Amino acid sequence: MLVAKNLSHSFSGTPPLFSNLNLELKPSQTLAIIGVSGSGKSTLLHILSGTTEPNSGTVSHFGKEFWGRKQKERESLLRKDIGVIFQFHYLFKGFTTLENLEVASILSGEKIDMELLDKFGISNLLNHKITTLSGGEQQRVSIARVLTKKPKIIFADELTGNLDKNTAKSVMETLFEYVEKNSAGMVIVTHDEELANRCDRVFRLSDGNFLEIFKR
Repeated sequence: MLVAKNLSHSFSGTPPLFSNLNLELKPSQTLAIIGVSGSGKSTLLHILSGTTEPNSGTVSHFGKEFWGRKQKERESLLRKDIGVIFQFHYLFKGFTTLENLEVASILSGEKIDMELLDKFGISNLLNHKITTLSGGEQQRVSIARVLTKKPKIIFADELTGNLDKNTAKSVMETLFEYVEKNSAGMVIVTHDEELANRCDRVFRLSDGNFLEIFKR
């Protein structure tokens, strides 16, 4: 489903965030990446999802190297099969909640799941402009928008950061259920050790080292 080989990445004039990193994600598997702020977790997540190109190494989704695909094929993969929940929501600010969800629905060809919106507590916000929503509400809309696509792999960067404890628990239950029900995969970056320990595998990124510290 996802295979990363010999990944190395650094920014100009800085030490490598990681070198020769290898990783594999299988269907129905969840994987957490933990580490201190600035260790490169978010950058790694973006590289694994195909939203950032690594300095060296390869990332393959469903048996084919991402950056070896034609641009239209890469765009199609990101529209439909890969879902990225960013730490910053990247919602369309001038749109309503419903319009944001409709964009994902149109691009992926999937229907909006009203039951999911009820579960996330945002079905009453459909006609509200994104700019009028709280940070937690925007986060829930962002997550619902990704799930609307019915992705095969979900990448999530600190997705519970703006959510209260009960809402975060409900959202994560929904995501884990989605992975199991759809034989999908999920990679999350998190500071939440309790959340990380729910995953099948946990890796720590620290000082350029990428170590597996837990495997179910």
